[in-house]
Amino acid sequence: MNTPANATAAGSESVGPKRAEVVGSLLRPARLVEARDRASKGVLDAAGLRAVEDGCIREAVAKQEGVGLQVVTDGEFRRTWWNHDFMGKLGGVEVREDPDALPFVGSTDVRLTSRVVGRVHHVRPMMVEDFRFLRSVANVTPKNCMPAPAMLYYRGGRGAISREAYPDLDQLWVDVGRAYAEEIRQLHAAGCNYLQIDDTSHAFLCDERFRESVRKRGDNPDTMPGLLADALNLAISGRPAGMTIAMHTCRGNWKSTWMAEGGYEPVAEVVFNRTKVDAYFLEYDSVRAGGFEPLRFVPRGKKVVLGLVSTKTPVLEKKDDLKRRIEEASKYVPLENLSISGQCGFASSVHGNSLTEDEQWKKIALIVEVAAEVWK
Repeated sequence: MNTPANATAAGSESVGPKRAEVVGSLLRPARLVEARDRASKGVLDAAGLRAVEDGCIREAVAKQEGVGLQVVTDGEFRRTWWNHDFMGKLGGVEVREDPDALPFVGSTDVRLTSRVVGRVHHVRPMMVEDFRFLRSVANVTPKNCMPAPAMLYYRGGRGAISREAYPDLDQLWVDVGRAYAEEIRQLHAAGCNYLQIDDTSHAFLCDERFRESVRKRGDNPDTMPGLLADALNLAISGRPAGMTIAMHTCRGNWKSTWMAEGGYEPVAEVVFNRTKVDAYFLEYDSVRAGGFEPLRFVPRGKKVVLGLVSTKTPVLEKKDDLKRRIEEASKYVPLENLSISGQCGFASSVHGNSLTEDEQWKKIALIVEVAAEVWK
């Protein structure tokens, strides 16, 4: 394996967010979409599909490095969904269609929910080999992304958790924590020192429509942020020394649609002061995210990556507007603790958002350029 020139070795000091970042997913190249389709029909075997994925990931990493990113991902090219591919590999979890789940705005497509049907456990490595390949082709820091434990509860609530397996919900989070700890341990052994936990639950709990749906099923939206923060803390409590862990949250991202709206005020104090992560990737590309005032709760020393560039639209943001917004945010978090990114990935699922690959790369280049000019 080729050890990346600038990537930190396992067990060394943490890497932290860089000034310019991508959240994770990238638009799937046409040949990868075609290969996935052929594989689903049995025309292409698993080895053939992986070979196509390998080639596309090599190219994506080279392009990320080419525009100047110092942290790269594999674009989530081996996944169909950002969350379900991971959750469905946990023992005791099934991903099912859920017509009662909150829909994306303007969409009537199939909705999926992870359901706990038995005791949750770690069956086998879920992302380790994928990360190992990313690390072998990257010359800068490779970042791995995984969904948060909250994905097992916040959409379906108690109704999505088997009462036979878990009459006591506290035991669920103990088991989930063990499963995550094992995956994180193996990722670190493979060289992962930068992990991004994707947790949309907190941003959803800023939306009154979603909060009302939580009340109707018997949960308290005021106490749920603490419950889910504790579940995340338990999952990362045994993290290896030197591993940076960041949390990303957004209001839904699928085919350029969204699911929730509302500023961070209802959850800010709990999220920023209770979750034991090093940094926060926060969606801030539209008025739906509210203002920067909730950042006043961010503890001294923690880092915030401002998701100011929209991955939902092909319209290229203006540098001056982005710089002005960074300056506004710096009233609440010191400039040295801020970074810039897209508000989410460009393709939370294989379907992708409504822009071209060329438009995607222009946005990523803009993020790098703005970061270079702001932080020099």
